[in-house]
Amino acid sequence: MNTPFYELEATNLQGQKVNMSDYEGKAVLVVNTASQCGLTPQFEGLENLYQKYKDDGLVILGFPCNQFGNQEPGGKESIEQGCRINYRVTFPMMEKIEVNGDGAHPVFRYLKKELGGVLGSRIKWNFTKFLIDPQGKPVKRFAPTTKPEKIDKYIKETLSHE
Repeated sequence: MNTPFYELEATNLQGQKVNMSDYEGKAVLVVNTASQCGLTPQFEGLENLYQKYKDDGLVILGFPCNQFGNQEPGGKESIEQGCRINYRVTFPMMEKIEVNGDGAHPVFRYLKKELGGVLGSRIKWNFTKFLIDPQGKPVKRFAPTTKPEKIDKYIKETLSHE
């Protein structure tokens, strides 16, 4: 299946290219993250979801972003510290990107086009979440304040409709 999502790529925190087609057949939760945000404790809930559903086909992709309140000002090392060490995150983390404006990463340009928000397609803050089904179709967008626990039922539904 060749959906537009599967044609995209990103670079992980280790500097390696990652093709979204690698996740074909899996449910993917894409999240723009920041390690110095009031919502940063969501890393814990996201990791819990990942541990709960990774064997059933869930992948969470974290995309650090510094476009909101300078809450991800550092480089790779501080991002690693912020999510991997402080929150024991094991899901894939990508390199720091922009989610809005001319420099918006193609993954976020696509997801915003497919699932516009209540007040337009712009990302409003860190921890906006997009759920993509195993066929590569974006199915739901969640606000930054939506706690990961509230997403559980949608992930479960998406995984059961493979």
